[in-house]
Formats: sequence, C-alpha cells, structure tokens
Amino acid sequence: MNNSSDVTIAVDVMGADNGTVAFIAGIVQAMKRASCAAHQVKLVGDRDQIQSAISKQKADKWLCDVEIVHADQEISMTDKPMFALKNKKNSSMFRAIELVKDGQADGMLSCGNTGCLMAGGTLKLRTMPGIDRPALCTMIPSPNHQFALIDVGANPSSTAINLVHNAILGAHYYTTVMGVKYPRVGLLSIGTEEGKGSDLTCEAHRLLKLCQGDINYLGPIEGFQLFEENIDVVVCDGFVGNILLKSIESMAKTVKHYIKRQIMKNPLRILGAILAQGAFRDIKRQLNPDRFSGAPFLGLNGVVIKSHGSSTADGISSALELAIKSAHASKDGALSSLIERINITINQAQTE
Repeated sequence: MNNSSDVTIAVDVMGADNGTVAFIAGIVQAMKRASCAAHQVKLVGDRDQIQSAISKQKADKWLCDVEIVHADQEISMTDKPMFALKNKKNSSMFRAIELVKDGQADGMLSCGNTGCLMAGGTLKLRTMPGIDRPALCTMIPSPNHQFALIDVGANPSSTAINLVHNAILGAHYYTTVMGVKYPRVGLLSIGTEEGKGSDLTCEAHRLLKLCQGDINYLGPIEGFQLFEENIDVVVCDGFVGNILLKSIESMAKTVKHYIKRQIMKNPLRILGAILAQGAFRDIKRQLNPDRFSGAPFLGLNGVVIKSHGSSTADGISSALELAIKSAHASKDGALSSLIERINITINQAQTE
C-alpha cells in the first residue's frame, strides 16, 4: 500500500442519500486538512458516476491520483443482509470490505445499509481473537463533553462477557478519538447499588470489577448521569443502546421545535432570539452531529466505519478522518493484548 505511517481507506461512495457528488465533496474537504492529506483513499463504486462527480466538484487537484475500484452493483437501504450477501457480491460496499480483508486498504467507510454492512463486515473480516460479537459505537455530544455509547444496535442479545468486551472496545476507541489515556467507563443500569439491575447487568458488573486494573471502571450508572460529564464510555447491550440513541435524537428534535414555536409567539421573544443568535450558533456548533458522523463497528479484524445515510459533506469529512485515526490505532497491537489479558483474568475467576 504505502509506508507504515500512512493509511489507505476504501470508501464506498454509493448508497448515500445526498448522492455521489456530496460524497466526493466530503472526501475533498477531508483531504485538504493536514491530518488527512498524507493518506490515501480508494473510491469504490460505479466508475462513470465517480468520475462525473469528481468533475462536477472540480476535485481533480485533490483526487488526481486516486484509485477507482469499479463495482457495478449497489446495495439499497431496503435490501436484507442475506439477500445482499447472496445476490450483490460485487456491490461497492462488499468490494470495499474485501479490500480491507485482502490487505489493500487499512479500513473502509460507507453510508450504506447498516444491516448489510454489519453482516458483510462480520462474515468477511471476522471478529478479533477473543471477541465473540462486534459492537456499534457512537459519540454523544453534551455542552462541554462527549461520551461514547456502546453498543447501539449491533448485538441486541448480549451476554455479560459481551458487555465486558464492549467496555474494552469502547475505552480503546475513546482513547483513539479523544486522546484520553484512561477513560472513565460506566455500565448503564437502573441503579448504582450492588445487586440492582437485571441478571445481565449484575453479572457484567461483577466481571468488570475484576478488570479494574486494565479498565477505569467506575461502576453502574443511571440514565440521568449520562450528561453530567462524569463518564466517558457508557456500556450497554445493543437493544438498550439503540432505544437510548433514538430517544436522545428524538428528544433533541422535540426541544428544538418547542423552543422555535415558543420564540415565534410574539415579537419581543423574536427580538430576544435575534440578540441571542451568537449563543444559538455556539450551541448548534457544539451539538452538531457532523462532528462525530462516523460510527465504527468495533471488534472486527479491520476498520469498518458507518456514517449516516443522510451525511453532509461535513459529516463525510469527519467520518473519513475518524477512519484514518482508527486505522492508525489498529496497528499498535495494544487492543489485542488487552483483550487477551482480560479474558484470562475472567476465565481464571470463573474456574476458581
């Protein structure tokens, strides 16, 4: 590929709601930044559409030497994973994953069908040694802090061991993205007292306490603690995490519409809103989902980043930068050693 300090990311440019042109715009935006400029991308998809998009964006300067990997099939948002695996083997998504599997890329990025990306990544790349199930992680912004939420839907039926693995993967990811060396980890439950919660969370709590030398585990946390900025990584199963994520997104939209409706009720409120525009801009910038557009499938033998299907150029740019950071972090071997060490600790405790 390239020298050891550079990485190559295979980008599935098909399947995004905003089209190939917006995708190319996001890639160019990323490549203009110093943190991304030294690295390479491989654009995977319909060659004619990609070349047309590059021309429309006048991106030849930034993508003049880019490699285009032609794929004549595209996975739609309505395709079921098993159907896609059987009938769309030459899709842009699966071709990008195969580039990672074959060592021609260090990671891949897609805005496509989440279920198909999960299935393709798991079947083609397999999980890391010692990891049973991959997990989907996302960053949640708050006014002065961001926390990682894992799992948000990859594994709805988890075991306690899966939750321990989620804690390991989430902590390593937080270090990669935020630069925090020893992130604070909490297990989402209905109370902080010993013995409170489901059988799953109680057993996961018991196992996580055994790992406190390797993981900065602070114990169970409740929902109202999420935005108090005392936790960096929130661990849960995919069923709870997916509901929580969608509830947060829905609440944010509800509050936004409610504030707008109240402001528009009389001219005095409208005037106040105009005077407070600077504050509103700061809030919008801080809570902008494009800042953390990419959500990685963690625990696979390769970097797989999922971005929103409706991602803007800003969102795609952020997701590509995340893919590059994650690909760098995957080369150091520290995560594999940590997984092995914690699995040994847990296995010894269970046999005593």
